[in-house]
Amino acid sequence: MPAQEGRGSAKVIPLIPARDLAATGQRQLHFRNPPPLALYVHVPWCVQKCPYCDFNSHALPQTRDGGRPASAIPEDDYLAALTADLEAALPTIWGRRVDSIFLGGGTPSLLSGEAVDRLLTALRSRLPLLPNAEISLEANPASVEAGKFAAFRAAGVNRLSIGIQSFNPRHLKALGRAHDDREARQAIEIAARHFDNFNLDLIYGLPGQAPGEALADLDAALAFAPPHLSCYQLTIEANTAFAAQPPTLPEADSCADMQDAIEARLAAAGYTHYETSAFARSGQQCRHNLNYWHFGDYLGIGAGAHSKLTLHDRVLRQMRWKRPEQYLAKAAAGTPIQQEFAIAAVDLPFEFMLNALRLLQGFDSPLFESRTSLPLLTVENELRQAERDGLIERRQQRIAPSDRGRRFLNQLLERFLVDRR
Repeated sequence: MPAQEGRGSAKVIPLIPARDLAATGQRQLHFRNPPPLALYVHVPWCVQKCPYCDFNSHALPQTRDGGRPASAIPEDDYLAALTADLEAALPTIWGRRVDSIFLGGGTPSLLSGEAVDRLLTALRSRLPLLPNAEISLEANPASVEAGKFAAFRAAGVNRLSIGIQSFNPRHLKALGRAHDDREARQAIEIAARHFDNFNLDLIYGLPGQAPGEALADLDAALAFAPPHLSCYQLTIEANTAFAAQPPTLPEADSCADMQDAIEARLAAAGYTHYETSAFARSGQQCRHNLNYWHFGDYLGIGAGAHSKLTLHDRVLRQMRWKRPEQYLAKAAAGTPIQQEFAIAAVDLPFEFMLNALRLLQGFDSPLFESRTSLPLLTVENELRQAERDGLIERRQQRIAPSDRGRRFLNQLLERFLVDRR
C-alpha cells in the first residue's frame, strides 16, 4: 500500500482475500467516470531501520564506527528513475487531474531541498496538478532534516508530516528512533514557522508505557497546537526486528484505556476524530489519505510503491520493484512495474470496505456503486448481518461503523471477505 501517516504503528491488519480467480465467476464492470487521482512518491532510504517498521525502507550505509551514513542518497539517479517511472505510466492516466501528492518512505526528508524542488518541477511539468493541490512530505525530527524545512516549503511542499512517535527519551530509545525529545520539540517549532498545515505522528502502547505516559506525550504535542494528529497503537508486524525479538507491551485493557483517554483529550481540545487513527482541526483533514479511504485512485512511483488505477472496465493494482538498486535499474530500462493485476469483481466490495469503514462517518451508498461499478445489493446480506450484530449503523444512504464496529474493525471487515472454499 501507499504510505499513510504513522509508520510502523497500529494500522488495522489487512485481511487479504485469497485469489483463486478461476472460481470467482468474473462480473463485467463498467466505470462511467474515474475517481479522483492522487500521486504517491516513495523514497525508500532511512538513516536506520526502526525495529517496529514493516514499510519498504532501507538503512543507508554506516561509517565503520557506526556513526552517520557514509554516503548520501543517490539523488540524481533516483530523480531520473522517478521521472522515467512517471513517464512510462502517463498513458494509463492521460488527461486525469492530480488532486494531491504525498512523498512518503522511508524518510523523504533525507532528500535535499534542491532535490525536492527538482522533483516537484518534474511532476508539475508532466501532470495536470490541481492549483491548490495538497503536497505532503514525511519528515523525521532529527536536527539535520529539520534544517531543510524552509527549503521544502520553498520548493512547493505545503504540508509536513513529522514522525515524533514519543517525547519520552526512554520510549524513543525503545523504538530505535534516531532523534531525542529536544530535537522533536525543535523540529515542531521549525515546522510551525514555515507550514500552516502539519501533522504529528504519535504511537501509544509502547514497551513499558503507562496510560499517564501516553497522555503526557499527547499533551506535549498539543502544546504546539498542530492542525493534525495521527495516534496509533503499536503492533508487532511480521518481518520486523520486534517480531524476531518481541518486547513486552502493555496489556490489551491498558491499551484500550490509553485509546479512550487519547480520544477524550483530543475531543476536548477541539479535534475531530475522522478516521481510525486520525484527528484534525476543522478543515485540516489529510486530503491525500481521504482519497485512499474513499477508494479513490492513486499512482505510486518509486521503489516498492503501489498503485490503484480505475480503467473503463477494470481496476488495476500495480507494485514497483522493491529494492532500491533493483528499482533504479528497472526504471532506467522502462520496466519499473514488478507486478500488475486486475482486482476480481468479487473482491472489490472487500477492498472498498477495507478503506471506507476506517472513516468514522462512513460513506454514502452511491460512493460504493461508483467506485466498484457494483450495486449495493451485492453486499446487502452482509450489511444487514453487520447491522444486526451492532457493528454498523445505517441512516438513509449513510453507512458507518458503530462504536462497537470501530473497536472490532477486523471482525466487521471479515464479513465482506469472499469464501472460495
